[in-house]
Amino acid sequence: MPIFEYACSACQHEFELLVRNGEQVKCPDCGAGELEKLLSAPAAHATRTAGGLPISNACPPSDAPRCSPGCCRM
Repeated sequence: MPIFEYACSACQHEFELLVRNGEQVKCPDCGAGELEKLLSAPAAHATRTAGGLPISNACPPSDAPRCSPGCCRM
């Protein structure tokens, strides 16, 4: 059961909601059903310890910013 983010067209309220299959979603503030599903980025925790997400060994040069796409130096 995924959590989605919505913005209400009627009152502009933004909220997150756990949505079950086939459930009709309404704004918790005003009850309107005209909602816009917002695009949200998934959260991921990257770590260098066993069991974590792999981090690429192809890091940029040492004078590059500490964290960049595909690489984070600790």
